Amino acid sequence: MKIYIVIAAFNEEKKISSVIKNLQEEGYNHIIVVDDGSKDKTYDQANSTGAIVLKHVINRGQGAALKTGIDYSVDQGAEILVTFDADGQHDAKQIKKLINPLIEEKAEVVLGSRFLDDSSNTPPLRKFFLKTGAFIFRIMYGVKLTDSHNGFRALSRKAAQEINLSQDKMEHASEIVEEIGKHKLKYLEVPVTITYTDYSLQHGQRTSNAFKIFFKMILKAFLK
Repeated sequence: MKIYIVIAAFNEEKKISSVIKNLQEEGYNHIIVVDDGSKDKTYDQANSTGAIVLKHVINRGQGAALKTGIDYSVDQGAEILVTFDADGQHDAKQIKKLINPLIEEKAEVVLGSRFLDDSSNTPPLRKFFLKTGAFIFRIMYGVKLTDSHNGFRALSRKAAQEINLSQDKMEHASEIVEEIGKHKLKYLEVPVTITYTDYSLQHGQRTSNAFKIFFKMILKAFLK
């Protein structure tokens, strides 16, 4: 099957080439990197690996970058799409765990969870917000998850075409869950390891942003 890996990258010149090479070592050749208006050499580093690199002229946000990559992959005939972080938090060896349920037609969306086992070194405050978010999702969207904002996920072609991302920034992760519930897509979670380092904590989403994301999510629901 045509498996495409979509990576949103912003100022990731230090990590992006090693992330791509790890994916290539696992046999993934359709790697789409969306340079989201980086000010460093992210584009050059990614391009040197042989990956397909798309570029936003300005920084629009992770949601917009993923949408660009997903739309491009669908246009290229992708049958399975995997979203993968650019900062080294995800393990390329675990992609098979996400895509196998899609290949076996047990699910249309497979979401990674760092809370189905104890392999992730999640900071306590972040763990609290992620689990709280999962509880809110269950109430608002009827989607039962253990991990609310995990960027390690796999989509079938059908799911990628039905999920409409309109949120440019980090709210896209909540929007994906909303779209799963809206379109009644068959989903499941699998345990994955998220490795936190000083680098990933500096470059990733700040825990404080969870307040803004949940507020916008609830406001959006009330305005409908």
